[in-house]
Amino acid sequence: MKPMTSHAALGALAIFTASAAGAASGAGELDARRVAELVRLVRQDCGSCHGLRLKGGLGPALLPDALRDKPRESLRYTILLGRPGTAMPPWTTLLSEAEVDWILARLLAGFPEEERR
Repeated sequence: MKPMTSHAALGALAIFTASAAGAASGAGELDARRVAELVRLVRQDCGSCHGLRLKGGLGPALLPDALRDKPRESLRYTILLGRPGTAMPPWTTLLSEAEVDWILARLLAGFPEEERR
């Protein structure tokens, strides 16, 4: 295989940077179906430990007042990586970082109720 020239390397870097920027700009944009799935996941799966009303249970409350003083990055990594030695599992295989950011934004604002069908 031939080594990459500096022009080719710069071109590859530009393409990578542009695609990463495009992905980041769409990070907050989730389709309605995925939003409904995330609301259900938080209300049901997270709610099984944090309480169906997110007021606490086995795990702490996930209400805005309980989370407001916590560093956002710490909350983010807790969701993604879990808490070793506790019942908090890692969600990194099921949730993208953009989805975790969406969930965190909603938790800090007051999480929406699940729509009943």
